[in-house]
Amino acid sequence: MKNVILGLTLLVTATLVSANVDGKPKLTTQEAKVKMKASMSLLDKELKQTIGKLSKQTKGTLVQIYRHHDRHSQKVTLRQVMQEVGQEMETMISAVFMDNAEMAADAARRLANHRIPRGGLISYLELDQINDELLSGLDGMNTEVEGNAIKFAQAADKGDMAAAAALLTPIVNGCVACHNIFRGQPGKNSHIRY
Repeated sequence: MKNVILGLTLLVTATLVSANVDGKPKLTTQEAKVKMKASMSLLDKELKQTIGKLSKQTKGTLVQIYRHHDRHSQKVTLRQVMQEVGQEMETMISAVFMDNAEMAADAARRLANHRIPRGGLISYLELDQINDELLSGLDGMNTEVEGNAIKFAQAADKGDMAAAAALLTPIVNGCVACHNIFRGQPGKNSHIRY
């Protein structure tokens, strides 16, 4: 419970401090829905029913998040995606230390456009976590991580590594908020067919 409260506190802070993800969507709404439908086809009946009970607003938020990702995998798990995201974060930090603006900007853009894993993002949550209340925070966390990664890339493109470095803390805060709410034991989920 303490982790959920900490996560929600960080989430409220993230939502108040930032707006929607900067950067143009990579997919149209229709393309995002097609990708989501492909992910849904991999899920078992119970998980599909749980997702189907979400409000139109929550489903709309998920579509908007998907629009910013054109890298969808039918093979990698959420754990593998998070390994990639962690590696990009390490590269961003290393690039700041080494004053390598190009490497920093490239890694930040890859982080912001991370892969969507097999079965989609929320399919890795426990069934009781797939509800409008908890998922209402996704947009704020997404903005905190991916929106600030785009801002980091833009600052690095301008050669302003101090401004880029200042964005590392909000990015990490967004990661921690999400992990505190949603991360149990990462890895495979019994509701996704393999």
